[in-house]
Amino acid sequence: MLRLPGTYRAQGDTSLLADTLTRGQSVVGRRVLDLGTGSGALAVAAVRAGARSVTAVDLSLRAVLTARLNGRLHRAPVRVRRGDLFTPVAGQQFDVVLANPPYVPADSDRLPRHRRGRSWDGGRDGRAVIDRICDEVATVLAPGGRLLMVQSVLAGERQTLDRLDSRGFASAVVARAEEPFGPVMRARAEMLRARGLLRPGQDREELVVVDAVASSVPSTVTGGDFEDVA
Repeated sequence: MLRLPGTYRAQGDTSLLADTLTRGQSVVGRRVLDLGTGSGALAVAAVRAGARSVTAVDLSLRAVLTARLNGRLHRAPVRVRRGDLFTPVAGQQFDVVLANPPYVPADSDRLPRHRRGRSWDGGRDGRAVIDRICDEVATVLAPGGRLLMVQSVLAGERQTLDRLDSRGFASAVVARAEEPFGPVMRARAEMLRARGLLRPGQDREELVVVDAVASSVPSTVTGGDFEDVA
């Protein structure tokens, strides 16, 4: 995938989620929303997996441009919108929402907005963006729609499942994988050990894919078309 400077590089978490949606055929014939698309890797994967339509959203202008370029490069028709999570697609309906949110625990709850760290910083518990997605995803899901989200167990898989279940979803972990620490985790390892989030000597983290199917969604959501904007 083409990647402009400053755009998040697709890594093991992206591959795990892409493999999950392909293996489960969960996007075939579906309207798909890719949150925090970065390079557009998941959006392209959804097109290749047979999605009916794919919309991608990212807060970063560079990511928006990169996703557009990769869509064209790979002949994958992807609508790309710039903005914060669900704001650019308010009032739209999707059958599947894909999310690879920032989930790495940080030393502060203040999330970076104009630095590369916004691609991975999830606040002190790693849940700042995860919780927002859990709380707001129903507003854009069609009846019976689903969320497929990848995260680290360091950000609390049980908390994610419980939060989604309490909001009318039937959720479960459908895929797991261990990944060696990358540069960000290596740089934060001592801090995370001091906070009891890592075992002594631990140099790998477990990633999980959460599949949450909506049993009820707001009835006020309506469908519609919109055009790409930078």
